[in-house]
Amino acid sequence: MIAALFPGQNSQVVGMAKDLYGGSGAARRVLDEAEAALPGLLSLMWHGPEDALKRTANQQPALVAAGAAAFAAYLEAGGERPAYAAGHSLGEFTAHVAAGSLGLADAVQLVHKRGRYMQEAVPMGQGAMAAILKTNREHVARVCAEAEGVVEIANLNAPEQTVISGEAEAVAAAGKRLRAEGARVVTLNVSAPFHCSLMRPAAAALAEDLRRIQLGTPQFPILCNVTADVLRGVGEVPKLLERQVTAPVRWAETLERLYALGVTRFVEFGSGGVLTGLVRRTLKGVSAVAVTDPKSLEEAL
Repeated sequence: MIAALFPGQNSQVVGMAKDLYGGSGAARRVLDEAEAALPGLLSLMWHGPEDALKRTANQQPALVAAGAAAFAAYLEAGGERPAYAAGHSLGEFTAHVAAGSLGLADAVQLVHKRGRYMQEAVPMGQGAMAAILKTNREHVARVCAEAEGVVEIANLNAPEQTVISGEAEAVAAAGKRLRAEGARVVTLNVSAPFHCSLMRPAAAALAEDLRRIQLGTPQFPILCNVTADVLRGVGEVPKLLERQVTAPVRWAETLERLYALGVTRFVEFGSGGVLTGLVRRTLKGVSAVAVTDPKSLEEAL
């Protein structure tokens, strides 16, 4: 049984999906639709500059377009239809596009605004994020709870990979303590402190846009970041995507839930292979591959 996975921010790379555009009619149609919805997107994806592509309001629609294109190319080539889908943070929007519950044009425009709202919520330099490795989530949660200022768990990526987010000084202090207590701490190069309470203004702004979006019934079940479980009904989508902006991404739990549902093969679609690596670090006895270009597509079939 297969699950389709879709990556979130920081998976982007200049040139993403360009080879798929040339090698797959289905991918070309997807990317042309994304370009029509957000003119200039394909040039940015293929030619950069890298600094512009890294901006959260730009990389979010780029990653949705690349993920949807890779998935379309996979199905066109005869790839097995997934039993489930899940996306990491931003990738949850791509999962809805793949399942048909959210139109691609609506999705790229939505996440373009989402990225802008997230960047505007906290002035540059006032927020930070850090990855905490080689310790468990309980240790990280305890340190965050005892710290002064806003520092919260943002991503539960793997059993020993947790990301914290919040005010820059609070994140630095928590990281210093965790390092002293044996953890490895890696400061992330991000433009804002995502998935924490500082993102409340962004969540409120996005909620207004989500209320106006037309949604359909997904063609296969989607697991949600907020619940780490299967979406119960399309009516829940706006509220879940709003909550996702401030809530932790429960990714390791999502993978464990998929495994419990019978998934033994995971296929990541879009750019990079971050989620493929997290599958291998979280689950045993499963396979994981990433589809990013025609060569990796052929290998995944």
